Amino acid sequence: MRETVMAELLEQEEDTQKDRYLTFMLGNEGYGIEIQHVTEIIGIQPITEIPEIPQYIRGVINLRGKIIPVMDVRLRFKKIFREYNDRTCIVVVDIGEVSIGLIVDSVSEVLSITEAEIVTPPDMGQGKNRYIEGIGKVGSDIKLILDCDMLLNGGELEELSNIQLKEE
Repeated sequence: MRETVMAELLEQEEDTQKDRYLTFMLGNEGYGIEIQHVTEIIGIQPITEIPEIPQYIRGVINLRGKIIPVMDVRLRFKKIFREYNDRTCIVVVDIGEVSIGLIVDSVSEVLSITEAEIVTPPDMGQGKNRYIEGIGKVGSDIKLILDCDMLLNGGELEELSNIQLKEE
């Protein structure tokens, strides 16, 4: 009986998160990430650099005693680095078994975008658009929907999980 109630509650929670996206900005471009991946949003914090990791992984932060690697999404998308300011945020997400902070210019809001409002991005070949899962239409705006699982490849995920495992 209790398991059934718990299963129903989990299902309801998943339903309330379905079609919900945290939106954020990189320059003038709006992005969305499925809310189910997001664990929290924090302001920019001191980042400890780690040698010999890709440039877009800025280093690690200490979040309440847990070591979290942080990725500058601008650099991951091969955009020009932008100095961090009071609007810069770190969106902490879970990718597989790894928690990672995504550094974004600013967080906007949580929006409902239904499947009917999302179109497949054009196929540019050669792995282009691999980070983009879809293009969401929100009124007269467009939000590029990120594929969280594609932000890091298997080797990068393993490296970052090793960073987290060492501190535990």
